[in-house]
Amino acid sequence: MTDLLYGPGQHMAGSDMSNEDAMTYARNSFPFGNYCIVRDWIWIDLDVTDEQRSELAKTRRHPVILFAHGVVIDSERRWDIGDFVRTSPLHIFEEGFHFKTRHTVYLLLGAGTRKQASAETVARIF
Repeated sequence: MTDLLYGPGQHMAGSDMSNEDAMTYARNSFPFGNYCIVRDWIWIDLDVTDEQRSELAKTRRHPVILFAHGVVIDSERRWDIGDFVRTSPLHIFEEGFHFKTRHTVYLLLGAGTRKQASAETVARIF
């Protein structure tokens, strides 16, 4: 788990917006909320069986989750500034930095990493 959270991975780029610009962007783009702006994030491709992949596909989700070490702001106040967050599976990835789950858009700021892990390993992340 330590390697997953802190080890090297494939570099990915999020938006280069400042925190303040991202907050303005989010408020304008998602006026009804349900967004969370994050930094220091990890895109995790889940090792799943064909059956698990099929079950996710039935609900138009992908075997990918996001873990972020740093919440900048959460519109619903589920997490405080600086908290970590683990998402539910990816629904849609858009604009090169919009990681959308079924209920929330996570805006990825700055550099991130892409890694692969089992669902069991990811489930151990609180």
